[in-house]
Amino acid sequence: MFISFEGIDGSGKSTQARLLAEALRAEGREVVLTREPGGSDGAEAIRRLLVEGGTDRWSAETEILLFNAARRDHLERTIRPALQRGATVITDRFADSTRVYQGVTRGDLTETVEALHKLMIGIEPDRTFVIDIAPVEGLARGAARGGSEDRFESMGLGFQEKLRAGFAELAAAQPARVRIIDGSGAPEDVAARVRAAL
Repeated sequence: MFISFEGIDGSGKSTQARLLAEALRAEGREVVLTREPGGSDGAEAIRRLLVEGGTDRWSAETEILLFNAARRDHLERTIRPALQRGATVITDRFADSTRVYQGVTRGDLTETVEALHKLMIGIEPDRTFVIDIAPVEGLARGAARGGSEDRFESMGLGFQEKLRAGFAELAAAQPARVRIIDGSGAPEDVAARVRAAL
């Protein structure tokens, strides 16, 4: 299976991706846990360009191109080889993040996002979990975490609220693939909700 985790910044998706990977490995499955942007050497180099620096560093259009370049390398070097050998791939973000972050919240670029996805990526996860929390809580978690990868968090509460709405719309439009998971409470409680949905 190819599984992705999505959500606003600070939603806990990285923790949930890790917990699911650990649980599946404990059952004897081979699991490749990866992330976007990143997951391969080339994609990790592009990641630094995208998640660090000022909020006005790139236009949304340039971000779409950079994310797709990183995703293509990730797909070629990590995702496809793992799936071909029968592993389960769990990724912390995939194309849905580009659909929401660049396609919806920063202008109407949905057609551009979809055209590039179809041309360069061409696959969707088997199941996508959107970890849903209040944007105010996500920003607080991000601030507590610290670090230099805060470019999108720096865009503020209004941006995070648009992201949350965008992920909800995505789930409503693709109910066969996308599941909204209540991200409140202890990580173990959220993990149980993810597992039930899986």
